[in-house]
Amino acid sequence: MIFLIEYDRKQGELLKFQKFDDMDREKARQAMLELELELNSRGERHEVVILEASSEAAVRRTHRRYFESLEQLLTAPA
Repeated sequence: MIFLIEYDRKQGELLKFQKFDDMDREKARQAMLELELELNSRGERHEVVILEASSEAAVRRTHRRYFESLEQLLTAPA
């Protein structure tokens, strides 16, 4: 699966989480480009990434900072 994420680092907030099938790679890239152009035109400095993983659970495990607060990250068991 492919995941498009928009994250506001300053606020520590996930703003967009969109899923795409593996065969929709080009659609995901186009969505990322459109989002980046829109954000740039508004002067927004958000992080926009595309991640690939076998499942949403895998992305949530490997990229926890997008889904959990700083407090949750600091208090989670190692």
